[in-house]
Amino acid sequence: MALSLRYFSFLCLDIVKKKEDKAILYENSLLIQEQIKNVGKLIVTEGHFSQVFNYKNSKALFSDFFTADKKALIVVNADVTISYDLSKIEYNIDEATKTLQIISIPKEEISISPDLEYYDIQADYFNPFEAKDYNEIKETIKASLIQKLQQSDLQKNAKTRLLEELTNFYVLTNSLGWILKYEETPILNKKELYELKL
Repeated sequence: MALSLRYFSFLCLDIVKKKEDKAILYENSLLIQEQIKNVGKLIVTEGHFSQVFNYKNSKALFSDFFTADKKALIVVNADVTISYDLSKIEYNIDEATKTLQIISIPKEEISISPDLEYYDIQADYFNPFEAKDYNEIKETIKASLIQKLQQSDLQKNAKTRLLEELTNFYVLTNSLGWILKYEETPILNKKELYELKL
């Protein structure tokens, strides 16, 4: 009888311990989900570019005997934003293996808002400024600004800010004894997180 009472109390303690483990595991997964919601915000990096453009266009008249010219000086002030909407992050929480797997991170969104000011507009009667000229100027300027953006550190800074936010996932999972994965790659330290190809 004493043996069966010990076995019963051991069984009860084992069941209570398993319930406690499940409760802790459940609390941990809720904590991780809450952290993902807290990080699920818009990360924005802003920049400003200024540039002066000279626009020239010539139109040949009468079999290249004459040309009708038009030109303008354009001053551009552009605000550029690079953002990551982390509310769109895809993840999977596996309580059995204590793993938070980040499946995908949204791509960066680039927004360029140029403010164009035209000066010294000169046009010939036979080659006047038209709407298509202004559209062509705007597209050329936008392409130039994208090239300037790619040569700047703005995208690198935006990625660094993204990785700083993702570090919160690593710190939380690591402190709870969980594993953080990006796609199928386990992240074992912060350095590996910063070396990810996003």
